[in-house]
Amino acid sequence: MRPLHAGLILALCVNSTRADEPAKPAAAKPQHKANRLAKETSPYLLLHALNPVDWYPWGPEAFAKAKAENKPIFLSVGYSSCYWCHVMERESFQDEAIAAALNKNFICIKVDREERPDVDGVYMTALQAFSGSGGWPMTMFLFPDGRPFFGGTYFPPHDRDDASGFESLLKIVQKAWTEKRELLDRDATNLTDVVKRSVDRTAAIGRVDLTLDMVKGGVKELAEQYDSEFGGFGFSADRPNKPKFPEPPNLVLLLDDARRNGAGDGLAQVLKTLDHMARGGIRDHLVGGYHRYSTKRDWSVPHFEKMLYDNAQLASVHLQAFEQTRDVRWKTEAKATFAFVARSFTSPEGGFYSALDAESNAEEGQYYVWSRDEVAKLLGPTDAPFFRMVYGLDREPNFEKNRFVLLEPRTRKEMATELRITPDELEARLVPLRKTLLAARDKRQAPLRDDKILTSWNGLMIAAYADGYRVLKTDEYRRAAELAADFLLKSLRSSDGRLLRTYRGGQAKLAGYLEDYAFLAHGLLRLHAATGDSKRLDQAREIADRMIADFGDPKHGGFFYTAGDHESLIARSKDPYDNAIPGANSVAIRVLVALGAATKDAKYTELAGKALEAFSGSLNRAPSASPLMLVALAEYFDAKAAPKPPAFTLGTTAVTPPKSTVVTSRLGAVTRQGDTLKVPITLTIKDGYHIYANPAGSEDMIPTTVTLVKAADVKLAGVDYPKGETKALAANAGEKLAVYENKVTIVARINVPAGNTEKLVLKVRYQACNDRACVAPATIEIPVTP
Repeated sequence: MRPLHAGLILALCVNSTRADEPAKPAAAKPQHKANRLAKETSPYLLLHALNPVDWYPWGPEAFAKAKAENKPIFLSVGYSSCYWCHVMERESFQDEAIAAALNKNFICIKVDREERPDVDGVYMTALQAFSGSGGWPMTMFLFPDGRPFFGGTYFPPHDRDDASGFESLLKIVQKAWTEKRELLDRDATNLTDVVKRSVDRTAAIGRVDLTLDMVKGGVKELAEQYDSEFGGFGFSADRPNKPKFPEPPNLVLLLDDARRNGAGDGLAQVLKTLDHMARGGIRDHLVGGYHRYSTKRDWSVPHFEKMLYDNAQLASVHLQAFEQTRDVRWKTEAKATFAFVARSFTSPEGGFYSALDAESNAEEGQYYVWSRDEVAKLLGPTDAPFFRMVYGLDREPNFEKNRFVLLEPRTRKEMATELRITPDELEARLVPLRKTLLAARDKRQAPLRDDKILTSWNGLMIAAYADGYRVLKTDEYRRAAELAADFLLKSLRSSDGRLLRTYRGGQAKLAGYLEDYAFLAHGLLRLHAATGDSKRLDQAREIADRMIADFGDPKHGGFFYTAGDHESLIARSKDPYDNAIPGANSVAIRVLVALGAATKDAKYTELAGKALEAFSGSLNRAPSASPLMLVALAEYFDAKAAPKPPAFTLGTTAVTPPKSTVVTSRLGAVTRQGDTLKVPITLTIKDGYHIYANPAGSEDMIPTTVTLVKAADVKLAGVDYPKGETKALAANAGEKLAVYENKVTIVARINVPAGNTEKLVLKVRYQACNDRACVAPATIEIPVTP
């Protein structure tokens, strides 16, 4: 939607978009006296501290000056790993003439969107309503009271054939401000009204009854958006060059649906997406971890920044894929991401840094790409051809200046077959070659690291590490999660117990947002699920209680993004949608459901239901826009159906698995010899499925296990497990494992003193799999009467 009089400025300039070709570095500029941004802690703001622009940080001082001098506000929003933000800083904000125009006619405010997501969210909504698109750097012009009247993204410094330059735009805006103020005022009022209506989705859409059909609708919509050739979502033949993002919330929904309803198209879509991403250039093949997004449909060429939140979410997704398929590839992928986070994102205090930049020496991707000659010189005549074949350097260059982004065009199995070696032998040969290239890359000018620590993103990483410990039993991951949790709870809280948003250089500041509370509580609940430490449950409950008090909407349900006493902007948002970062309301609702299950306090479940009802209209109208809220909805129905606390699984916070039809049990005739009962249990396994024997032949598999529920004067003397049939399973990369198929009888031996007639309960834990995937681990309870 575009306000009526926006044409006043648009008629005089064409709003440009990001250029197709990287901009050239600006010529060296004279050093200036530091501006107000020099006192900030944000690395992004500090990059502008020596600009000739008279920058203000967001705050009352800037707005007061704008009112006092009757000047419009120029608002520039970006973040440290944004390539085009750096380009505009070099081209325009270091330009003496442009800076002079800004300083004379505007009050200039620079914002780090990662520190102030509330400011970014409100004005991005305005920009999208105004122009139909958005992006960073975000360039906005405001009245002194904060109302926006015009905006865009990146502008080149000077006029060019396809667009007016930023210098010209400033003249046009100033002329309109001087001569047509009343029209700009009308535009600002109209646009502000649009923003206010847009940011509270609950009021705009209305309510419908909550049903699980909403989840089915979301899965169906994702199937319609799925790229069947390369995986991922949202490809359109009309926009073939549209960037492609990993979108972990979509993957979580499909994995959760597959876990509940059996492997199907959704699981296949996830696995194909993960496969193409893991082989593509979006993955860093030398140290692990993932770049922000791909500029190509086939994931081959990334936009090179790396974000903590992407890698945290993808590590959890890979672990969940491993749990459901038992394919060791996904375990390996999660471990590689954890290794990257430990190498590049972990602070000495235990918190996690935010991002790595996309550029070095003012050139995007320079740190990561290779020429054939470089590889040949480093690896020599024997190994270089081998490396080129595996990582795509024997094809046409896929990056500028005849350089390559490393990727794997063919699967490891295909490559190993062609070379007549095993996949393990292939990897063993590649390990030292990657180390050689990494050593050379480490000598290059490294990208800027944004070393601020954000509470919300750290919550996601704590959850990922906790998942890693629960699934892989690696103490290193538990320690990382616990150290980060303790650091946040100690260093990013105010004296009254409220969370703070950001930490850098020993200084924590800025009031926390809904996502800070929800994501940290989520991470603590994951940690509690992984370790059983009741302290983590208590901490999560304390944070959630504060979240409810400060952010909740007691009248309509759901949560506002900012606390009730937070600085007032032109609108207060309450959003149900998931984006690159999970929706704060989605995670908050999942936290409430999990707390209700873990604490048996019904108030949390009731609040979750009220929040879901508040967003029911949007869930019904566009379910795939809120995939994690759909997971929360399924968990809510589980909680309502189950009176006892459900068990944690990786894909969901708290669920009761559906009754399995894959494995059924029958108790045989119980016999007694002295004080020992012999209890035969026959398991019948559905055709096409198997369960893992005990032992299974691999520590990564879940063996079938019989245990006794604790009872007085009774103990389990032993269990006789039949030897399993050894098979090489395709889903486990050909690894030979021991399995049970069709029927198997296990005999439990229980010591029961004579005269004890107490009813006993045996538990059989197993995981059923077929050649494609596994259902969630399950437990059967079998009553036994002595």
